[in-house]
Amino acid sequence: MARRVDIVPHTHWDREWYRPFQSFRMRLVDLLDGLLDRLDTDPGYAHFMLDGQMAVVDDYLAIRPHEADRIRRLAGSGRLTLGPWYILMDEYLVSGETIIRDMEMGLDRAAEFGGAMELGYLPDMFGHIAQMPQILAGFGFGEAVVWRGIPRAIDAPAFRWIAPDGSEVTAEYLADGYSNGAVLPGDAKELLSRISDWADRHEPRSGDPLLWMNGTDHLMPQAALGRLVDEADALSEEWDLRVCSLADHVRTRVAGLEAAAGGRAALPAWTGEMRSGARTNVLMGVTSNRVDVRHRAARAEVGLERRAEPLWALFAAPEEWPDAFLGEAWGLVVRNAAHDSICACSVDPVVDAVLHRYDEAIDLADGLTARALRHIGAAAGGTGALILNPAARARAGVIELLVEEAEAPPGTQVLEVVAGRRRVDEGSRANLGEVVARVLDRDPTLTEVEIDDGGDEVTVVVGAGSGVELDRPAVRARASQVGAGGPPATPVTVWRDRPASVRVAARTGVRGFTWARWHPTPLEVDPVTVAVAADGRARLANDRVTVEVDPADGTWSLDGVPGYGRLVDGGDMGDTYNWCPPVGGDLLVDRPDAVVTSVAEEGPVRGAVEIATTWTWPEALDEGSTRRGPDVSWVTTTVVTTLTLHAGEGLVRVATTIDNRSRDHRLRVHLPLPRRADASAAGCAFATVTRGLEAEGGPTEVPLATFPARDHVTAGGLTVVVEGVAEYELVDIGDTGAGALALTLLRSTGLLSQGPMETRPVPAGPVVAAPGAQLQGVTTVRYGLAVDTDDPRALVDDAFLPLLVAKPRGPHRADDHTALAVEGAEVGSVRRRGGHLEVRVFNPTDAEKTVTVDRPGWRVDLRGRPEARLDGPFALRPWGIATLALDEAGAAIATRR
Repeated sequence: MARRVDIVPHTHWDREWYRPFQSFRMRLVDLLDGLLDRLDTDPGYAHFMLDGQMAVVDDYLAIRPHEADRIRRLAGSGRLTLGPWYILMDEYLVSGETIIRDMEMGLDRAAEFGGAMELGYLPDMFGHIAQMPQILAGFGFGEAVVWRGIPRAIDAPAFRWIAPDGSEVTAEYLADGYSNGAVLPGDAKELLSRISDWADRHEPRSGDPLLWMNGTDHLMPQAALGRLVDEADALSEEWDLRVCSLADHVRTRVAGLEAAAGGRAALPAWTGEMRSGARTNVLMGVTSNRVDVRHRAARAEVGLERRAEPLWALFAAPEEWPDAFLGEAWGLVVRNAAHDSICACSVDPVVDAVLHRYDEAIDLADGLTARALRHIGAAAGGTGALILNPAARARAGVIELLVEEAEAPPGTQVLEVVAGRRRVDEGSRANLGEVVARVLDRDPTLTEVEIDDGGDEVTVVVGAGSGVELDRPAVRARASQVGAGGPPATPVTVWRDRPASVRVAARTGVRGFTWARWHPTPLEVDPVTVAVAADGRARLANDRVTVEVDPADGTWSLDGVPGYGRLVDGGDMGDTYNWCPPVGGDLLVDRPDAVVTSVAEEGPVRGAVEIATTWTWPEALDEGSTRRGPDVSWVTTTVVTTLTLHAGEGLVRVATTIDNRSRDHRLRVHLPLPRRADASAAGCAFATVTRGLEAEGGPTEVPLATFPARDHVTAGGLTVVVEGVAEYELVDIGDTGAGALALTLLRSTGLLSQGPMETRPVPAGPVVAAPGAQLQGVTTVRYGLAVDTDDPRALVDDAFLPLLVAKPRGPHRADDHTALAVEGAEVGSVRRRGGHLEVRVFNPTDAEKTVTVDRPGWRVDLRGRPEARLDGPFALRPWGIATLALDEAGAAIATRR
């Protein structure tokens, strides 16, 4: 019986990579113009897959909107496969929630064209997260297609991929990637020969049916496909060639497995993440190549997931939900999730565009958060600041607020004494009316406005508190009169009169998803003490931790363990994909030329010490880019690290600012482990993954045990919390394990891809200059350290999700309000979806948890389809993810399918 060959015509379409988006879109329009005509006129060209991502369709229709109906018709007839993703994202460098929103957007958009491919297509991700099988299963998918990261232990065309919670999918292994049949030969005999040779080389992973992926990066459809397949099929008794969809191929594979002895259970199995370079490189260096992109991604995702969405979902009326603004922001974030975009392994104009999109998303998230806080201020009314906890867990933290009193209230720390009269706006006589209108619109509490025309200067003084209602029309008339009464260029200054006030730091506690009015109270925990001795030795301490800075080298100790903060700068002749040491020799620099310590904040609520260091680093590798030695050019670099400690907390916050003037190098901070360790536990999407001291490599990539940590990593009793994703490695390895953790602060390279190099013998992309990846200029990296903590994710919230302050507006209405109470699990998302309040919870531990929610509803899958009624506490399996549809919409969704 002939062995079946399933030929899947497709293209792999990177929206932006070694060329900017618009350049690639021009080629995309050419591709789809020709493809649609071919599908309509050539019955032999039976099918085409549009790379599993709907962004390809939208990018095309933005130029050819009239082709929407033809795409819909071809998709409905099975000739064109769309989705399921909106974008083919990187799994590690975006949040788990971004991955879910990506799939939602893809499925929703594909539904407008008749539906998506029901297959988890993951062809070119740089490794796979542990929870991806659970995410796919949550959307109703039973199968996936994968390439990179598959461990050497998997030596078959398909395997069972199991998430930590036990969810699983059947994974089709693209043993040679998505391009094994990319370019067609000129005749049928050559096609058969290539198929036969490929099958022999890749046994036992070639499979039956054999999958022949006819496409690659930006490859145009090949017109001869139908003819060649027919001719080859007629020539061969060994092979049975057919053109089909990828989903049809996988269904055939699965049906064959189920009919065989043992069924799917007989397949090899793999549980958890897949980051092996055994057969294909995973390009692990993308985690550290453009840390500015990593930081922007984190701020955008946290701003949307943890502030804007939950605040509007919980503290505003359902009909006020800002769906359009949030949709715009999420569209920017999801487009940036494309692996060549978020991974920053692209030319500089592409990375500039990525940063711009993140900045727009951050602006939207911050603006929506500010508006939600105004809602809360109006709901409370009265006087006295309002403190909001945007997290589910009850917690205490340090806030900053302005107190209109001459002296600081008890239990607070003075940060700034603010004068009674302050400048709030300025302009000229020509636009005096606009300036006054702006001030009036900005502050509805004003009761007094005086406009004084001094001839060569116009002074406006505003105030509140007289109890007399302001005659706003009269003020506007006076502004018009003065504006017309002299030279247009006369300067205008607006001053605000209010009582003298102080800006203070205070420690306060708030329940989860609650706002409450702040009342000053004495500090109920031991204060922070800060001191710098005459020799420069600094000490920062509370009742939880003691930090001492060594003025000799700028490192510090935690509770007597020395050596934290040791910076190690070494050469990097790699590229945006991989680090590579200079093969001609490296020169490590780990000691500064000068150290100056000073007190930044004195306590008692918050203390901070600044460590300013001066370094001499090599300017770049030598001319041949192979060595970094003492005879290269050197540059002076300043690095300033600020250590901050809050009263009542064991978390030491660290902010390191580097004025980077060197190229071709990697800067890491070494952090001693309290106890030697042979493994690390790092945060990942909806999970914590345990990794050993070694990685698995292969002929195309040296195994480097540098790993991504999302939010946090713990080893040997030390927990490091990071902003978003950071690269780490356990180092100082001896017989009893690792003695330190190295956290990459920045990595400077100048090429998108190198040619062959020591850590990766084959190029990962075109050899194109990317000077922006040298990260010249100022970069600040924020992280935190704690020893022997029980809850790393609580520390992440403390470090990067601070309590918020709202200003009350209007008459007194309430002093506190709890909008939602969830206990027993981490809360990953709170939003309004489909007319109900949706809450996503997850259990990042290996023990079952009991979850309680303060209202009934339904447990639903990731498409929002009901699974079980929720009327009380429920058990959440180890590593499980659960989505809850709560309150008034619960009954309504019971009939939705």
